[in-house]
Amino acid sequence: MIKKFIDKLLGKSGVSKTSKVSKFGKREDVPVQVHGIDRNLVDQRALDVVHTLKAAGFEAYIVGGAVRDLLLGLRPKDFDVATSATPEQVKSLFRRAFIIGRRFRIVHVVYGRGREHEMIEVSTFRAYMDSADAEQVAGNERTSKGELAGMKHAVDASGRVLRDNVWGPIEQDAARRDFSINAMYYDPESQVVVDFHHGIRDAKKKTLRMIGDAATRYREDPVRIIRAVRFAAKLSGLGFKFDPHTLEPLASSRHLLGDVPQSRLFDEMLKLLQTGHALASVEQLKAVGLNTGIYPLLDVVVERADDPFVKLALQDTDRRVGEGKPVAPSFLLACVLWADVRKGWSQRLNPRPGQRPPPPFSALQDAVDDAFEARIGDVSGRGKLGADMREIWMMQPRFDKRVGTSPFSLVDQARFRAGFDFLRLRAQVGEIEEELAHWWETFQHASDEIREDMVDAQRKVNQPKGGAGGARRVKRSDTDHPASSAPAPDPRFRALDGDEVLAPRPAPARSYGSAFAPDSEGADDGEAGDETEGGEGSEGAAQAPAKKRRRRRRKPSGGGGAAADSGPAPTAD
Repeated sequence: MIKKFIDKLLGKSGVSKTSKVSKFGKREDVPVQVHGIDRNLVDQRALDVVHTLKAAGFEAYIVGGAVRDLLLGLRPKDFDVATSATPEQVKSLFRRAFIIGRRFRIVHVVYGRGREHEMIEVSTFRAYMDSADAEQVAGNERTSKGELAGMKHAVDASGRVLRDNVWGPIEQDAARRDFSINAMYYDPESQVVVDFHHGIRDAKKKTLRMIGDAATRYREDPVRIIRAVRFAAKLSGLGFKFDPHTLEPLASSRHLLGDVPQSRLFDEMLKLLQTGHALASVEQLKAVGLNTGIYPLLDVVVERADDPFVKLALQDTDRRVGEGKPVAPSFLLACVLWADVRKGWSQRLNPRPGQRPPPPFSALQDAVDDAFEARIGDVSGRGKLGADMREIWMMQPRFDKRVGTSPFSLVDQARFRAGFDFLRLRAQVGEIEEELAHWWETFQHASDEIREDMVDAQRKVNQPKGGAGGARRVKRSDTDHPASSAPAPDPRFRALDGDEVLAPRPAPARSYGSAFAPDSEGADDGEAGDETEGGEGSEGAAQAPAKKRRRRRRKPSGGGGAAADSGPAPTAD
């Protein structure tokens, strides 16, 4: 004790060196015989990135959660690389590399194209910077965007780091990482693990410990509060528990999340729910006292996690992640908020006495709008997420219609599978009949012929039992199709000899020359003879059209007698 006091008075360098070692840790190069990592579990693309960087003369290691999982015998899903090269130097070494981020500038090295692409995230070693030495701004990322543009290390009034792009050596990079089990560096070529903060020891003891003072680290980046819960949930199945000094300030630091941008909190919420440990994350939030106050939508998830429908959705999400299948945040959030939509829909379909209920689709649309406004907030403007949620909900009443062309058009929609999975969960909790989900399960995988038979069978089921059936679709193969039977004979047609059928005889034309003279009067002799020959039963008359009757012009009085005797006496007009 006296020796340390004298050394301090004399300003000996040994004391400062000891202080520096305790601050940045002590480097330990652990060989493969001790850590036992299987190199075959490392992704080939990560090996290529490390090899390319080292061949260019830079330090390069696989870092973070991938090393932790390798140490525990797990196959990592993502691989991150840390290097001494700057982002610009990294970008120049790879054909498809992109610099992203402002707060932390990193590089995404992309392999493959489309949905099958893989990405390796490459970050530069960062210097350990004391927040007291950083430049301070009064606002946040948005309000101080112009001021932050020229800064490399900046904090806000609460001490939250807004910029951290100062490069440094590997030991300082390790000191600025959050948990000891995430601060190990693995060189796949030499198979050596570089450990500065006893990460291997904590992994064996199954302890989740924050590097440095936990309260200070939470203040530097409040998102570490959520990350701590996520790591604890992921590793709880292996027996990991919080170090007491890491757990103690966790819940009391929750107010710091109020300064974090909503978009970043939303992304962290999705990581909690979509990394394969959704149910464990909810339980961990409750266990550490963070079941409320992190993010409004996450509060709803925790509140409804015990609801059979939401719990089934969380279990289904964990199952799909475990099977390597894709998951969409829109589906899970649609399940969480379905209770709000269903309640509003039911209220609109059952109005007060004297009020006329709106159409079902219109009522559902209004209920969806109310749910977005009350629960989603700014997420409703996130484009595809909100559109997909809305489409899943609006698809539900369409599943009830299984006749006509509706089933064929519905099954061809891009979001049909998500809508059907939603329907299937509703059937599992007893909200709808299981038969409906089974019918659509069969229909979507059936051939066109079987689909038509299923629709016809469903139409017959929908017909009333006692009375006459409703209209149905008649196929050409049916016996009652018009094309399959001969038309009935027209009674107006007459059959003659030789089975020849002739058209009916047209009625004789009438003359309306005088309104006062009868039809028999005023006709000349030739016309009378033709009329007699064309009587009923004459074949020629049946085939020849009737002649048009003409009215004889009367001569003026005083003309010849012969002319006067040829017609009737004129009548008074």
